Amino acid sequence: MAILERTDKGGVAHLMMNAPETLNALSDEMLAALQGAFDSIAQDDTVRAVVLSGAGKAFCAGHNLKEMTAARQSPDGGQAYFKDLFDRCAKMMLTINDLPQPVIAQVHGIATAAGCQLVATCDMAVAAEGTRFGVNGVNIGLFCSTPMVALSRVIPRKKAFEMLTTGTFIEATEAERLGLINRSVPEADLADEAEQLAQTVASKLSAAVKIGKHAFYKQIQMPVDQAYAYTGDVMVQNMMLRDTEEGINAFIEKRDPDWKG
Repeated sequence: MAILERTDKGGVAHLMMNAPETLNALSDEMLAALQGAFDSIAQDDTVRAVVLSGAGKAFCAGHNLKEMTAARQSPDGGQAYFKDLFDRCAKMMLTINDLPQPVIAQVHGIATAAGCQLVATCDMAVAAEGTRFGVNGVNIGLFCSTPMVALSRVIPRKKAFEMLTTGTFIEATEAERLGLINRSVPEADLADEAEQLAQTVASKLSAAVKIGKHAFYKQIQMPVDQAYAYTGDVMVQNMMLRDTEEGINAFIEKRDPDWKG
């Protein structure tokens, strides 16, 4: 059985982390599987959106602590392994941001440490009511410094700092209020809600969404005046697309657009 399962439906690639015995921890094998899947999807023009979920009782419990403990037995105490591990994890997270297609996290159970980082990194997230989110490394003496990067960019900084320094969980309703997730729904509706959101995104002009996602993450790091100058150029690029012209004409003529892309 594959550690990461992919099924495609209607322009949406569904990726399910399939290691329920470890609560879908980001083991070396899981990181490699996710990296490979995202690299493949980036080159797949038939995919317009991605849904990422986890099998079993949880979405993702973060890094695999047993693998990390085993690495401490190496002559350097695991230093080289840990540097490589966090570099590989950061590369995978950045790949999600760089992916042309929007990625939606479908979250249930728990999302802790690097698992919470994964939720914060995805472009959107839908969670089951009662899901718990935390960056709890401080409870075992390991501050969640890399998960902090994504978390502190999507929720208010004081709340992020509180979570990081106390190791306490927040539940889905609070995660929605803070902006970590887009919405919380009854668990029975979770898959349908994520699918509906993905299909809505998949129904849009993929070239426009691709341009827009790239611009979103680039402009958000800029001062406002630079962001306006940059996004003005992006709008010009978007306007030059044949399918954008068709979309505007279709709207004016009150008909469905005949998009080729």
